[in-house]
Amino acid sequence: MSTINDSTNPVTTDLCQLVYISRITSTGLSSPSTLNDISETAVERNQIDNVTGILCYGNGYFLQCVEGSEQALTNLKNRLLVDDRHKELKILDFSEITERRFASWSLRSITLERWMTKEPELKKLMPFKPYEWDSNEWQKFLDVLQGYYEEQTRTGNVDTPPVKYSTLGVTLSKVVGQHQAFFLIQTILGLMIVATLLWLLL
Repeated sequence: MSTINDSTNPVTTDLCQLVYISRITSTGLSSPSTLNDISETAVERNQIDNVTGILCYGNGYFLQCVEGSEQALTNLKNRLLVDDRHKELKILDFSEITERRFASWSLRSITLERWMTKEPELKKLMPFKPYEWDSNEWQKFLDVLQGYYEEQTRTGNVDTPPVKYSTLGVTLSKVVGQHQAFFLIQTILGLMIVATLLWLLL
């Protein structure tokens, strides 16, 4: 609970921000609908609890920022701690705030989309490995996301349904993208070995 000092009209607020990072587990990866399930369940519950925020996934990591009452965020944190779809939850911030950053989103889920890798400030934080960031880099990351959110608000594209994507697909596409040359070489070598064995047998 915090008080905004105003000699004529003191106002008491109960608004907090919770920011955390975590790693996806094999349980989370085993279901192709994990991210959709998280988003759809959270959107419904957050609307009831008046919680707003944003969820980012990429490279096997989650980063989430949620805003609401201290009690609502404490309850959410307790649910997150026992969710077996992620692990190594690290709270970056749980503090009082004066206003919401993502007021129109009960939860917006995003992946590491192309616009993020082209954004100069975000490009410095790629590949997405939030556990290796300096202590204040998560704040820079959220600042860029807030700018994106404000642009979405300006164009009227807010509280859209969560992005439909597969956790495993997102992770595998990341790996394949980084190692496609390796996979190509391995495939060619494999075909050469098979051809050689067939030639010897015939």
